[in-house]
Amino acid sequence: MRELTHFIGGQHVKGTSGRFADGFQPMTGEVISRVPLASKAELRAAVENARDAQPAWAATNPQRRARVLMKFVELLNRDMDQLAELLAREHGKTVPDARGDIVRGLEVAEFCIGVPHLLKGEYTTDAGPGIDLYSLRQPLGVVAGITPFNFPAMIPMWKFCPAIACGNAFILKPSERDPSVPLKLAELMIEAGLPAGILNVVNGDKEAVDALLDDPDIRAVGFVGSTPIAEYIYARGCAAGKRVQCFGGAKNHMVIMPDADLDQTVDALIGAGYGSAGERCMAISVAVPVGEATANALIAKLVPRVEALKIGPSTDLAADYGPVVTRAHLDKIKAYVDLGVNEGAKLLVDGRGFSLQGYENGFYMGGCLFDGVTPDMRIYKEEIFGPVLSVARADTFDTALRMCNDHEYGNGVAIYTRDGDTARDFAARVNVGMVGVNVPIPVPLAYYTFGGWKRSSFGDLNQHGADSVRFYTKTKTVTSRWPSGVKEGASFVIPTMH
Repeated sequence: MRELTHFIGGQHVKGTSGRFADGFQPMTGEVISRVPLASKAELRAAVENARDAQPAWAATNPQRRARVLMKFVELLNRDMDQLAELLAREHGKTVPDARGDIVRGLEVAEFCIGVPHLLKGEYTTDAGPGIDLYSLRQPLGVVAGITPFNFPAMIPMWKFCPAIACGNAFILKPSERDPSVPLKLAELMIEAGLPAGILNVVNGDKEAVDALLDDPDIRAVGFVGSTPIAEYIYARGCAAGKRVQCFGGAKNHMVIMPDADLDQTVDALIGAGYGSAGERCMAISVAVPVGEATANALIAKLVPRVEALKIGPSTDLAADYGPVVTRAHLDKIKAYVDLGVNEGAKLLVDGRGFSLQGYENGFYMGGCLFDGVTPDMRIYKEEIFGPVLSVARADTFDTALRMCNDHEYGNGVAIYTRDGDTARDFAARVNVGMVGVNVPIPVPLAYYTFGGWKRSSFGDLNQHGADSVRFYTKTKTVTSRWPSGVKEGASFVIPTMH
């Protein structure tokens, strides 16, 4: 069994709190590691290390900072196979899916190579008599990210790459369930030329999170996870005077119009609903067919596809998805399926009894499919975060649109149709942050921003893209005038440019 470490000041550091969490291998159910849970003192040591290193990094010109990220991208590609296998073993997702996790993070690192362009300020000569006016963006200082178990490579990179490119030092608190890849990413950043202390990784639980939120030297905090925790972090961080960006839960709908290509739609639903065992904040968890004929035809095609899902260990390259992350989470998903049955939804495919020969102790869940789900049911309202797809029928397009708009979450949504007018109307009127038109998982590319609406997001700015540069920098505006432009005598009137 491996005993993991923290990564502080450019090197691995053993935990000293005496508290540990078990790290599991989901495909077998075995405990494979002990993860140290940092004390407040350990967290503070990491912050002080970052605080001392940050000024020199901020003074490094943006192009040289970008070259570190350029080298980091090269190293990610070099070690892709090793990282994907490590991620799959600790998280449970299949190796191909793990590669996708890493690549989506790598794309943000590539975007950040161009961040010097976004750090440029503005300049106006002769804004007034002899007056020049200009602005510049400067780093905040020490910033932090608290990232979830479901994307242990992608989301840490979404956080620390733009922060570091902008000249900040970064404290990463990854999920204690799968921290090995975040630790490896920190090693690669050092190999790429990042100075020690600019990226520190501290493992921990609520004690470490609260210490981050309360620490006076941390200027900004980003979080991805469940909505209740996002709300808590947002409130506590803001109360401490920090800039805070929190992304919470989701219940993503796919509206299926009568004119949709059903074969294409079912392919999309199967992948988006059951990929990564449904442990994605952008997973489609509610299918909304418009009209009874559409719904019946959809169900007829969906049922055999869900029944035929291939579930296997993370190392099975032919598997559609692997195990969920922990036994506790498996039990939670099964409890939601029990609840749906009790609420009166029709369970057309029941995956609760699935067991994989040779891996009987693994955390496996078969695909589940509900029909007849209504907006008053908890399985419709709440995020299940597992391989469970609900079909909630709508009689008209406006009813389907209203279902999307009335839900408390507004992360992602999709519509499948051949009608351009319908798609355009839906995209304009739906009250959701990310919209897919014949695209099931509308995660924007790195140069756009990622973020939901309503109770899926707390804060004014999104992840990656230009918003990330705004989040991790502050704007300074300078008004200058040299002695030749100064008139004699004091003025007691507020300055104007007239």
